[in-house]
Amino acid sequence: MPGSKAICFSVLSLLLASQAFAAEQIKSSDLSHQGRAPTKSQKKASKKELEQVEVRGRRASTTASSATKSDTPLVETAQSVTVVTRNQMDIRGVLNLNQAVRYAAGITPDLRGGVGTRYDQFALRGFTVPTFLDGLKLQKGLGYASAQTDTSRLDRIEILKGPASALYGQSSPGGLTALSSKLPTAERFYGGVNATGGMFDLYRVDADVGGYATQNGMVRYRLYGTINGQHTQLARTGSRRFSISPSFTFGGDGPTTLTLLGNYQYDPENGTYGGVPLVGSLKPAAFGYLPRNFYDGDVPFEKFNRRHGSITYIFNHKFNDKWSFTTRGRYDDIKTIYRSIYNAGYYTNEAAGLLPRYAFGTNEHANNLQFDSQFKGHVTTGPLTHSLMFGFDYMQQHATETAFSGAAPVMNVFHPDYRMVVADMSPYINYVTDSHQAGVYGQDEIRFKRLIITGSLRNDWYHSHQMEHIRNSLTTQSNSQITWRASGLYHFDFGLAPYISYSTSFEPQTGIVSNNGGQTFRQADPSIGKQLEGGLKYQVPGTSILLTAAGFHIEKTNVLVSVANSPYSIQNGLVHSDGFEFEAHAEPYKNLMITAAVSVQKVKDNTTGKPLIQTGKGNASLFVFYTMSSGPVKGLGFGGGMRYTAKAYGGEASYGSVWVPNYALFDGSIRYDLSKLSSSLHGWNVSASVRNIFDKKFVANCLAYASYGQEFCYYGERRNAQASIGYSW
Repeated sequence: MPGSKAICFSVLSLLLASQAFAAEQIKSSDLSHQGRAPTKSQKKASKKELEQVEVRGRRASTTASSATKSDTPLVETAQSVTVVTRNQMDIRGVLNLNQAVRYAAGITPDLRGGVGTRYDQFALRGFTVPTFLDGLKLQKGLGYASAQTDTSRLDRIEILKGPASALYGQSSPGGLTALSSKLPTAERFYGGVNATGGMFDLYRVDADVGGYATQNGMVRYRLYGTINGQHTQLARTGSRRFSISPSFTFGGDGPTTLTLLGNYQYDPENGTYGGVPLVGSLKPAAFGYLPRNFYDGDVPFEKFNRRHGSITYIFNHKFNDKWSFTTRGRYDDIKTIYRSIYNAGYYTNEAAGLLPRYAFGTNEHANNLQFDSQFKGHVTTGPLTHSLMFGFDYMQQHATETAFSGAAPVMNVFHPDYRMVVADMSPYINYVTDSHQAGVYGQDEIRFKRLIITGSLRNDWYHSHQMEHIRNSLTTQSNSQITWRASGLYHFDFGLAPYISYSTSFEPQTGIVSNNGGQTFRQADPSIGKQLEGGLKYQVPGTSILLTAAGFHIEKTNVLVSVANSPYSIQNGLVHSDGFEFEAHAEPYKNLMITAAVSVQKVKDNTTGKPLIQTGKGNASLFVFYTMSSGPVKGLGFGGGMRYTAKAYGGEASYGSVWVPNYALFDGSIRYDLSKLSSSLHGWNVSASVRNIFDKKFVANCLAYASYGQEFCYYGERRNAQASIGYSW
């Protein structure tokens, strides 16, 4: 039934889109057949419209759409948002989302260190957050069938901080990450090819080409592709990826456009997901410390194979100067095959270096479908101007997972054997899950002179049906949840903008709850997130220099608390996060790019009296890049950065609370436009970057569970240098 509703909605949306698009094409055709030459004023209007399109193709770093679902200056957005532009990613040599967010305030980075790079794992204001691509959520499978978007196909990244369910439905109280794909632009013909090589046998070839598919530009295209791979910093492990993303936009610069975006990504292998025991990494073992390239797995047994295909449509129609309609949808198909040998987190004989291990594997398949449609308009009531938005979105998933486990041979860490005989594993779960979420929402942004008051309200209906076939157990969940947001901001004419906002979020939970000591049971309600945030923003008028400071208090309620020796939980847990953040950005400003951030936070789980596991106490960073504008080395850009991560809580070990020490790392970048040497080299450029310049040895994070006797840690990324040469037109 959910599937049929979604299919009907998608067909209806596309039908409306095609009819409106056809109507616009007929209208354009009629005008062209009249044979009238455009007037001078029409030419000026057309030129102005084209310039606006070009600006949209290269959106400024001082605007964002994630907080309001429409392009809004950051200085007029009453919520914290960090923008990472394509230029910033290129300068720093970013290869994945983990690396891209390292210089943002409020981030606890690299939860799996420099090893588990197959997923994008970091915490924001103390909570893990979902990822949205082109306005639609990247739904995760039941276990390991999660997509990872190659950052080279992205145009920009926005990090929205704090609850955002009023516009997006189920989400984290920490916020979300919004990714934007490279799409066709207004340029007639453009493109680029870039080749990269580096340490650990890194190789990458990225190609991007686009332009007009028709002479008048009514149809435009863009094709991006990459082939890349690298050995990881662990012995005998590596990753490979093949990805291609074609896109077409129909409608040119007209009021009606339809964009179709496809993507296929194949990861035949993607490193390992293991770690090292806490004893021997964070704390010395009887034999000292394990090397950073220690691998706890088995080469022929190790496997991670991921295939991800998707197709996206984005339809926009502008009725007039005040009202418009947007609808978008995506279908994702993700398959993973995962097998791994991992260590037990302790030694059977520490002095002899004997490390017990286990075998684990899953076969998973997830089919995801989602849509989001909005009407936007502007009305005036007396002295007030209203920017209105009314929307409906729908999301569904069909996912399967079969998981296996078994024993594995003990490893001698002094003489590791990576090709041992592993017994066949046995299946222990076989899940089939169907879920869907439908939501309706509205937003009113009211402006009175320089005062901006925004209110958002949403209602969601969520349902899931999960069958476990080995034990023949059925779990269902149905919830309805209202979320909202209210904010006020005043933008002074000299650039200062104080603001305050309150927002809520919800996340469905699985588990059995009893309120009367086990006499009756029910399914867990969603956890609820609430945030009060206040701050100041200041943008130097006429420049891209933006300073932001914010203080926040987040509460996550309805958290499940386990009951000892019972199969159920009680739902009275509370987690709160309090903190302060400061960020400064300028790009570009007199050939200078600056990114600075400082955050201090305290995250506490009231049930345990401890912080949330794998959350840190804050971070600080500074990255500066300057491009010479004159002289003999005109076109040479150089710079570097420092990123500091405060200590993080890693759980409870046999000796007590685990605290991962703070660390500071340094990065460097250089880039040169070769056309400054000779006009014959126009379009050519070379660049190089290095992360962790001084090759500092550090533990990035830990996961310790004293009740199970398991204590894992993850070494941080080692020094990693790369160089590129590219040609663009």
